Amino acid sequence: MALSNRIAPILKEIRPVLSVNHAEAKRRVLNLYKIWLRQIPYIRVDYISNNWTEPELRKILKDNFLQNKNVTDIRVIDRLLVKGQMDFVETAEIWRQAHNAALFDRSMDTYKIKPKHFLERFYEGHH
Repeated sequence: MALSNRIAPILKEIRPVLSVNHAEAKRRVLNLYKIWLRQIPYIRVDYISNNWTEPELRKILKDNFLQNKNVTDIRVIDRLLVKGQMDFVETAEIWRQAHNAALFDRSMDTYKIKPKHFLERFYEGHH
């Protein structure tokens, strides 16, 4: 028996975690977005060391949500929703440290992508 014949029934049995269809997933995403928007004034006060203004926080929140706008698999959307809800609880309960809250702002990301081509690696000093 071919492997693809054995895997096909298993893949059909996989069910979504939370949302049944895309409309429900979209509703859940919008609800999470609204919850985060309502929390912005408190985030600004709780994490005052990051010196964020409310418009900056709105832009950061919007950018983080738009980063995943092309995701179409319902299970992946549900996983991102659960992760977003956990992040919200950590932020709202002030369990998150200020330097971890700064990770929401992608413009503060200092990770440098490694060079891929030979000349780029050579110029960076990687042989």
